[in-house]
Amino acid sequence: MSAFTLEDLKAVMRSAAGEDESLNLDGDILGVDFAALGYDSLALMEAASRLQRDLGVELPEEEVADAATPAAFLTLVNDRLAEAGTAR
Repeated sequence: MSAFTLEDLKAVMRSAAGEDESLNLDGDILGVDFAALGYDSLALMEAASRLQRDLGVELPEEEVADAATPAAFLTLVNDRLAEAGTAR
């Protein structure tokens, strides 16, 4: 199974909520809060909804809300993919 990567997450976030052109998402952003990156809780929920549809995994709202950084969100998605045995 292929892991859901930071690059995958950036693409989903940009697609779901856009990107603030003043922010650089190319640096080490794994530990940076989504709010500091310009993404609010609605953007995260939209991204989670798209991933649920595209990857076929369940991402509970409360767990998505607790994933405050890209690292936490990636862990959530990859854990759910592993549980489901879903290959990307």
